[in-house]
Amino acid sequence: MARVEFMTKERADPKVREIMEKMESNGWPVLNIFKTVLVSPRIGPAFLRFGNAILEKAHLSPYLRELAILRVGYLTQANYEWTQHVPIGLRCGVSQGQIDAISGWSASRLFGEEDRAVLQYTDEVTRNVRVSDATFATLRKFLSEVDVVELTLTVGFYNLVSRMLESMQVELEDPEAHAAHHVPPLKG
Repeated sequence: MARVEFMTKERADPKVREIMEKMESNGWPVLNIFKTVLVSPRIGPAFLRFGNAILEKAHLSPYLRELAILRVGYLTQANYEWTQHVPIGLRCGVSQGQIDAISGWSASRLFGEEDRAVLQYTDEVTRNVRVSDATFATLRKFLSEVDVVELTLTVGFYNLVSRMLESMQVELEDPEAHAAHHVPPLKG
């Protein structure tokens, strides 16, 4: 059970209510993560705008974005985030085999050189905050400056998302519907 009471349209201030109604009118469910961050009427909407910009406006390839998000979800053991992004990753071209192998990506042959550069970068940003010069140089062989900045913002944002979800114990909307998508256990 979540550690904070989800925001509802009935309790929301007018600006937050408008955001929730707009989501629904556009056919988007008001997910539990949104109901959690919108408890903060001043910061929650900015959080949503930032997330939407990453998902809808970035130059970075959606395929690479989803590889990075799935790896962050795995490393942080954020089941909600992992579970939500498995179907998004599949729609963006990440194969089921890659999803299954993301826990041990470095030993897998399912990832190309660009994928490996993105995953190594994601690992270092998530685990170490700082990235080695060698990892950065390898990444730059594949990604433009814009893409590197967007990848870094994506990895940082989804680390925030994972930490928010796990700290607040936000549960899936329908855990049984997503039972097959639970994050694999962290190795080592």
